[in-house]
Amino acid sequence: MRSLADALQVIAATLWVGGLWVIGYLVAPVLFARLDDRALAGTIAGELFTLMAWVGLACGAYLLLFRLVRYGFRMFRQGVFWVLILMLALVALGQYGVHPVLEALKAEALPKQVMESLMRDRFVAWHGVSSALYVVVSVLGAALTILLGKGR
Repeated sequence: MRSLADALQVIAATLWVGGLWVIGYLVAPVLFARLDDRALAGTIAGELFTLMAWVGLACGAYLLLFRLVRYGFRMFRQGVFWVLILMLALVALGQYGVHPVLEALKAEALPKQVMESLMRDRFVAWHGVSSALYVVVSVLGAALTILLGKGR
Protein backbone atom coordinates (compact mmCIF):
# COMPACT_ATOMS: atom_id res chain seq x y z
CA MET A 1 0.00 0.00 0.00
CA ARG A 2 1.32 3.39 -0.93
CA SER A 3 -0.53 5.40 1.68
CA LEU A 4 -3.36 5.75 4.12
CA ALA A 5 -5.53 6.81 1.17
CA ASP A 6 -4.82 3.45 -0.52
CA ALA A 7 -5.78 1.60 2.65
CA LEU A 8 -8.98 3.64 2.95
CA GLN A 9 -9.84 2.76 -0.65
CA VAL A 10 -9.70 -0.94 0.21
CA ILE A 11 -11.66 -0.42 3.43
CA ALA A 12 -14.35 1.65 1.69
CA ALA A 13 -14.83 -0.91 -1.06
CA THR A 14 -14.86 -3.77 1.45
CA LEU A 15 -17.36 -2.05 3.72
CA TRP A 16 -19.70 -1.16 0.86
CA VAL A 17 -19.62 -4.38 -1.14
CA GLY A 18 -19.32 -6.66 1.88
CA GLY A 19 -22.21 -4.88 3.56
CA LEU A 20 -24.35 -5.23 0.44
CA TRP A 21 -23.79 -8.96 0.30
CA VAL A 22 -24.15 -9.60 4.04
CA ILE A 23 -27.30 -7.52 4.53
CA GLY A 24 -29.00 -8.52 1.28
CA TYR A 25 -28.18 -12.19 1.08
CA LEU A 26 -27.63 -13.27 4.68
CA VAL A 27 -29.31 -10.96 7.19
CA ALA A 28 -32.56 -10.12 5.36
CA PRO A 29 -33.39 -13.74 4.49
CA VAL A 30 -32.70 -14.78 8.08
CA LEU A 31 -35.01 -12.04 9.38
CA PHE A 32 -37.87 -13.29 7.21
CA ALA A 33 -37.14 -16.92 8.04
CA ARG A 34 -36.88 -16.47 11.81
CA LEU A 35 -39.35 -13.72 12.69
CA ASP A 36 -43.02 -14.67 12.77
CA ASP A 37 -44.01 -11.05 12.16
CA ARG A 38 -43.21 -10.39 8.46
CA ALA A 39 -44.01 -6.69 8.86
CA LEU A 40 -41.39 -6.42 11.60
CA ALA A 41 -38.88 -8.36 9.48
CA GLY A 42 -39.60 -6.00 6.58
CA THR A 43 -39.20 -2.93 8.77
CA ILE A 44 -35.84 -4.10 10.12
CA ALA A 45 -34.64 -5.16 6.69
CA GLY A 46 -35.75 -1.82 5.24
CA GLU A 47 -33.79 0.08 7.88
CA LEU A 48 -30.71 -2.02 7.14
CA PHE A 49 -31.07 -1.43 3.38
CA THR A 50 -31.40 2.31 4.00
CA LEU A 51 -28.28 2.24 6.16
CA MET A 52 -26.42 0.38 3.40
CA ALA A 53 -27.54 2.99 0.88
CA TRP A 54 -25.96 5.73 3.01
CA VAL A 55 -22.82 3.64 3.50
CA GLY A 56 -22.69 3.10 -0.26
CA LEU A 57 -23.10 6.78 -1.07
CA ALA A 58 -20.36 7.72 1.41
CA CYS A 59 -17.95 4.97 0.36
CA GLY A 60 -18.63 5.56 -3.32
CA ALA A 61 -17.97 9.29 -2.92
CA TYR A 62 -14.65 8.52 -1.23
CA LEU A 63 -13.71 6.03 -3.93
CA LEU A 64 -14.46 8.56 -6.67
CA LEU A 65 -12.52 11.29 -4.87
CA PHE A 66 -9.59 8.90 -4.38
CA ARG A 67 -9.55 8.08 -8.09
CA LEU A 68 -9.79 11.74 -9.09
CA VAL A 69 -6.87 12.71 -6.85
CA ARG A 70 -4.78 9.68 -7.81
CA TYR A 71 -5.45 9.50 -11.53
CA GLY A 72 -6.91 12.86 -12.53
CA PHE A 73 -8.84 12.76 -15.78
CA ARG A 74 -7.29 9.39 -16.64
CA MET A 75 -9.89 7.92 -14.29
CA PHE A 76 -12.46 8.31 -17.09
CA ARG A 77 -10.62 5.58 -19.01
CA GLN A 78 -10.76 3.12 -16.12
CA GLY A 79 -13.39 0.45 -15.63
CA VAL A 80 -13.42 1.09 -11.88
CA PHE A 81 -14.64 4.64 -12.47
CA TRP A 82 -17.56 3.55 -14.65
CA VAL A 83 -18.57 0.75 -12.31
CA LEU A 84 -18.52 3.23 -9.40
CA ILE A 85 -20.60 5.77 -11.32
CA LEU A 86 -23.19 3.15 -12.21
CA MET A 87 -23.30 1.79 -8.66
CA LEU A 88 -23.73 5.27 -7.19
CA ALA A 89 -26.42 6.18 -9.71
CA LEU A 90 -28.40 3.03 -8.96
CA VAL A 91 -28.05 3.47 -5.19
CA ALA A 92 -29.21 7.08 -5.50
CA LEU A 93 -32.13 6.01 -7.71
CA GLY A 94 -33.14 3.45 -5.11
CA GLN A 95 -32.74 5.76 -2.15
CA TYR A 96 -34.25 8.93 -3.63
CA GLY A 97 -36.61 7.48 -6.24
CA VAL A 98 -37.90 4.05 -5.24
CA HIS A 99 -37.63 4.20 -1.43
CA PRO A 100 -39.91 7.26 -1.10
CA VAL A 101 -42.54 5.51 -3.24
CA LEU A 102 -42.43 2.44 -0.98
CA GLU A 103 -42.71 4.63 2.13
CA ALA A 104 -45.65 6.53 0.65
CA LEU A 105 -47.45 3.29 -0.17
CA LYS A 106 -46.93 2.08 3.40
CA ALA A 107 -48.28 5.36 4.75
CA GLU A 108 -51.34 5.19 2.44
CA ALA A 109 -52.09 1.70 3.70
CA LEU A 110 -52.36 2.75 7.34
CA PRO A 111 -53.87 1.65 9.66
CA LYS A 112 -53.39 -1.67 7.89
CA GLN A 113 -50.05 -3.20 6.98
CA VAL A 114 -49.26 -2.53 3.34
CA MET A 115 -49.43 -6.22 2.43
CA GLU A 116 -52.97 -6.38 3.81
CA SER A 117 -54.18 -3.29 1.97
CA LEU A 118 -55.31 -2.16 -1.45
CA MET A 119 -51.75 -0.89 -1.96
CA ARG A 120 -50.37 -4.43 -1.94
CA ASP A 121 -49.96 -4.88 -5.71
CA ARG A 122 -48.30 -1.50 -6.20
CA PHE A 123 -46.02 -2.14 -3.23
CA VAL A 124 -45.03 -5.57 -4.58
CA ALA A 125 -44.23 -4.06 -7.98
CA TRP A 126 -42.10 -1.25 -6.55
CA HIS A 127 -40.46 -3.66 -4.13
CA GLY A 128 -39.51 -5.74 -7.17
CA VAL A 129 -37.89 -2.69 -8.75
CA SER A 130 -35.99 -2.04 -5.53
CA SER A 131 -34.85 -5.66 -5.33
CA ALA A 132 -33.69 -5.65 -8.95
CA LEU A 133 -31.66 -2.49 -8.34
CA TYR A 134 -30.09 -4.13 -5.28
CA VAL A 135 -29.12 -7.24 -7.21
CA VAL A 136 -27.55 -5.19 -9.99
CA VAL A 137 -25.59 -3.06 -7.50
CA SER A 138 -24.45 -6.25 -5.74
CA VAL A 139 -23.18 -7.77 -8.98
CA LEU A 140 -21.48 -4.50 -9.91
CA GLY A 141 -19.93 -4.55 -6.44
CA ALA A 142 -18.39 -7.93 -7.22
CA ALA A 143 -17.03 -6.47 -10.48
CA LEU A 144 -15.66 -3.49 -8.56
CA THR A 145 -13.89 -5.78 -6.13
CA ILE A 146 -12.35 -7.78 -8.96
CA LEU A 147 -11.22 -4.65 -10.79
CA LEU A 148 -9.70 -3.13 -7.66
CA GLY A 149 -7.94 -6.42 -6.93
CA LYS A 150 -6.37 -6.28 -10.39
CA GLY A 151 -5.34 -2.67 -9.81
CA ARG A 152 -7.48 -1.25 -12.63
